Amino acid sequence: MKIMVNGTPQEVTATTLAEALAALGRDGETVATALNEEFVPAGTRAATPIAPGDRIEIVAPRQGG
Repeated sequence: MKIMVNGTPQEVTATTLAEALAALGRDGETVATALNEEFVPAGTRAATPIAPGDRIEIVAPRQGG
């Protein structure tokens, strides 16, 4: 299915947010996620379904000043 990830179209076969992160190679990282502009806690990603056209935002912390 086609979804948007950080504003870029992506094709995935995932059915949940956790599966989408794994398919995108981001499952081992510490990240914050939002699905259609709603924050999704890490503990609920496996139970959060995704659908064609969904918008996923993935934000990773950075160090520096």
